[in-house]
Amino acid sequence: MNIKFNYQIKDFRIRNSFVIKKWLISIVAKENFICGNIRLIFTDDKYLKNINREFLGHDYYTDVITFDYSVARVLEGEIYISVETIINNASKYKQSFRYELLRVMVHGILHLIGFGDKSNEEKIIMREREEYYLKIIK
Repeated sequence: MNIKFNYQIKDFRIRNSFVIKKWLISIVAKENFICGNIRLIFTDDKYLKNINREFLGHDYYTDVITFDYSVARVLEGEIYISVETIINNASKYKQSFRYELLRVMVHGILHLIGFGDKSNEEKIIMREREEYYLKIIK
């Protein structure tokens, strides 16, 4: 498999990582792309805010930042995920931690595929795709 999980947080690990990696690879295939090397890096708010500030010029917390290194239809990239923000968002939106974590993971993959989320229309399309793929793994 070409999807790797890296952890910046000492006490956090993904359970059933094989199943989740297989699910993410299936999403890539269903969208007619090839899964190259994709790293998901699980970190904390401070680390992700620093990345947001340094690379995107944004001085705020976020749940996910995606760096796209894809070439043609071969997806490659890094997806940084703040576990702290996921915990907070799960509570805020009354979702389970697992649901919110999977949603953010697929969100990052969809960014690599080319889906945006800047405009309201893009946000609606992104959310529909997230929901579609979340139903597959439940």
